[in-house]
Amino acid sequence: MTRTPVRVALTGARGGFGRTFLAQLRSIDRMTATQLIDPDVDGVRTLIADLGGLPDAEPIPGHDDVRWEEIDVLVEASGRVEAGYRYAAEAISRGIHVVMVSKEIESVAGVSLAKAARERGVGYLPGDGDQPANLLRLLDWVEKVGLHVVALGKSGEYDLVFDPATGILDQQGERIDAAGLGDHLFLADDIHETLAARAAIVAPLKRAAAADSCEMAVVSLYSGATADAERMHYPVARPSELADIYARRSDGGLIATDRAVDVFSALRLPGETSFAGGVFTIVTTGDTEVWELLAGKGHIVSRSGEYACIYWPYHYMGVETPLTIDAVASGATPFAEPRHHTVLAARASEPLAAGTTFEVRGHHHEIDGVRPVIIDRADALSDTDDALAAAYYLLSGARLVREVAEGELIRISDLEGVADDVRDAFVEGVRL
Repeated sequence: MTRTPVRVALTGARGGFGRTFLAQLRSIDRMTATQLIDPDVDGVRTLIADLGGLPDAEPIPGHDDVRWEEIDVLVEASGRVEAGYRYAAEAISRGIHVVMVSKEIESVAGVSLAKAARERGVGYLPGDGDQPANLLRLLDWVEKVGLHVVALGKSGEYDLVFDPATGILDQQGERIDAAGLGDHLFLADDIHETLAARAAIVAPLKRAAAADSCEMAVVSLYSGATADAERMHYPVARPSELADIYARRSDGGLIATDRAVDVFSALRLPGETSFAGGVFTIVTTGDTEVWELLAGKGHIVSRSGEYACIYWPYHYMGVETPLTIDAVASGATPFAEPRHHTVLAARASEPLAAGTTFEVRGHHHEIDGVRPVIIDRADALSDTDDALAAAYYLLSGARLVREVAEGELIRISDLEGVADDVRDAFVEGVRL
């Protein structure tokens, strides 16, 4: 039985997630933050002071300084694949539960880590508060009540806020002239016509992010959902339109394969409520009278009455993560065992020369020269391990050993400098 209060160690403590999590723990007696692992020791000390002090917390600079025997649960939030994988793998080997917040690590090695945790008899779960776990919880609820899911996903991180009075569209401070959008604020009879017009108008903005693809790949691990477009559809959509837009293609919507994951760019007017990077499912309706009643209460139902959108317009980051700590500490397993139904792979977005070194950069953890794509597991497999499609974040710090044409998938054999333990974990997971 895990002791009380639960002793929680956190990697990547200095990041934005770390603050949301540590601030919330101050209100919870049943768990306490102890070892805050981050090379920015001074920054962690400042964070502790800013939060008014955390009685049991101390900065830990790195792996060699961790006192594993004093940890009950490790929350991995470093976002660094090689280091984070090793923190999680060692914690599991020592009988410590793991809450995985780093979606990059989950997309590469989550299946292998979950297998190791089961064999060791400890908990391993994605962290509540980020979109993958939240969407999985919503999906679980929706399917347990017997609704059939056509699509599931989230909104992108930043809303598109359009001011009809000025014709200006704002995405997180980046503003463009989008006066023509005023003619496309409502769906036409032909949904695809409206979506194409909106997409053309907002084309100067970067809307897709590697983080989005990574999160949906993690959802696929635990749900079996797949993407019916490897880069996803990314419609520009108002939340009230989602049940129409994500209808089956045969009914005028976007979806070709049921239980498809996707991401949309939330379009709203100034003063309208944000979707807040929240999560959604699109379901088929049943009894007409029931869904007319629900539509009358403000729920999102398609114009045809055949589809509905059930959604949670939030993701509160570390504020929600104590729920996952409770789950792993109690032995709860709310999700299915993860498997690679899909792989988050890397496709060259331009011709790449031999010797190209890949580096994860920026807030959205993207890699220059390659696009993240969600491909079916069958398309990633090969007879030999080296010929497997490489996981997108397996490229981090690796070097290309041959020329790769634009549009080609990067294979493991194309890379050198990949850490052996991380590579082996990915291969094991894909082969399961």
